[in-house]
Amino acid sequence: MQIANPDAQIGPCAGFTVIDFSTMVSGPLAGQNLGDLGADVIKVETLMGDTARWLGPPERAGLNGFFTQLNRNKRAISIDLKQPAGQEIARQLAASADVVLENFRPGVADRLGIGYQQLSAANPGLVYVSVSGFGPDGPYADQPVYDLMIQGMSGLMPIQGGDGEPQMLKSVIADKNAAITAASAALAALLARERNGGQGQHVQVPMINAYAQLAMPDNMTVESFRPKPEVEGTIPDMYRVWQCADGHMVGMMILDKQYQGLCKALARDDLANDERFAGMAGRMENNHALNEILAEEFLHWPVADLLAKCREHEVPLAPVYDVEQFMNDPQVQHNRTVFDAEDPLGGTTRYISHPSVYENTPATLRRHPPRYGQHTAEILQQAGYSEEQISAWREAQVIA
Repeated sequence: MQIANPDAQIGPCAGFTVIDFSTMVSGPLAGQNLGDLGADVIKVETLMGDTARWLGPPERAGLNGFFTQLNRNKRAISIDLKQPAGQEIARQLAASADVVLENFRPGVADRLGIGYQQLSAANPGLVYVSVSGFGPDGPYADQPVYDLMIQGMSGLMPIQGGDGEPQMLKSVIADKNAAITAASAALAALLARERNGGQGQHVQVPMINAYAQLAMPDNMTVESFRPKPEVEGTIPDMYRVWQCADGHMVGMMILDKQYQGLCKALARDDLANDERFAGMAGRMENNHALNEILAEEFLHWPVADLLAKCREHEVPLAPVYDVEQFMNDPQVQHNRTVFDAEDPLGGTTRYISHPSVYENTPATLRRHPPRYGQHTAEILQQAGYSEEQISAWREAQVIA
């Protein structure tokens, strides 16, 4: 990911303006993705600021680490949307925008005067993306939602837990997945606008739908055909963590070539010639027996030694890392998956790179995450408001 001047017009979304009313994760990460791609993202916060700003240490120069990872490539303005003057400012900003992002509960944006119908009346080309827990209607639409609720309802936690208690992923994975889905939805709607005479639309991104797409396809295998057929035998245990002499490894040997390579790496010709494991079907049928043999074998190998042997024979196994080890991995460093950049207001900041690499229109870091209200005056002046009006709104606590 390249580092560029804040005003550089670089990336596939250069020239687009995004108004980001969202908070925490599911909207802000979507806005950051669009900002990485060149959009001018204006983060609209309440006078209290995005809740993510207050979620604890480490803190430096007006930012904490959590907020920092979700809000680069944005400018920030703070507005009291409960006041009519604040709503008027928000509508003025949206009047020339290409995309609006929000993750209020259904109906809240309308009550604040910034719903789709209200904003699109002055801007028919507006792409308006709403992220919510369950969607705009239905029996749960009005309920507050957090990531863990979506994980719990997804059907995946009992599978994660295996024979024990249901287990969640200790990450806001449903929120982050909704954000990625929302960014994709915004880009698709912008493409539709280009092809359909400039007409925008309202796009709904229910978190429960987005997470189902991420979590469920492989777990829907036996549910694919209706009526549901009877499935004979047990499902192979493919998701194994292998304990080694000094750590752990993960991977799976699906193809015959990969299995034969593992046997060579382990110097176990007997396993290569074992009729039970001859062919993919045989290994699937006798998966539990094979796993017991391999589990005992792996215990004798240090991770580094086994990894070297496996790579020599093109066996798809990888080490289990902690965060520090991940950041120090040679491929991660080569890809600049994690990179450092100098924030003039706060020193060195470490980021996760934008995931895609574009040959001609690169994703860039142009702006470090904004401090609270950092660009309020700048944004309002660009919107046509005078210094006198801005000062009057500050005194009236319409803006900060």
